Amino acid sequence: MAPFSPHTRAAASLRMKQIALDNQCHTFRHLRAKLVIERQESATINKGLEDKLVEAKKEHKTNQVALEASHNTIVGLTEIGLCMSKKIERMKAKKQQARVSHLECHHKLQARLQEDNGAPAPFDDEWEEELEE
Repeated sequence: MAPFSPHTRAAASLRMKQIALDNQCHTFRHLRAKLVIERQESATINKGLEDKLVEAKKEHKTNQVALEASHNTIVGLTEIGLCMSKKIERMKAKKQQARVSHLECHHKLQARLQEDNGAPAPFDDEWEEELEE
């Protein structure tokens, strides 16, 4: 067996360094490819999140419009209810006034019929003070 020469040792050392460099280059290429893929995935996720944000803003605006429309409807219905309540109160007052008027007419008619038959006038609740002479 021949003794190991420095020339062969240097060549082996260079070969080992070349292999190490090749491995590092391979690792770098692999990491760069992985980085590209992760950047693409990140961009896709960001795009999806932006789309969701835009959609959420649209939905929020739609909900605000719907809420405002509901509020306006409620206000309108409340106003209608108040107007109807006032109208009902006026109608009740007119009905009560008509009853009172009808009773007065009825009493006057009875008084006339009784006077025509010679009966005394019906007693009313009003007191008349007789003047002392």
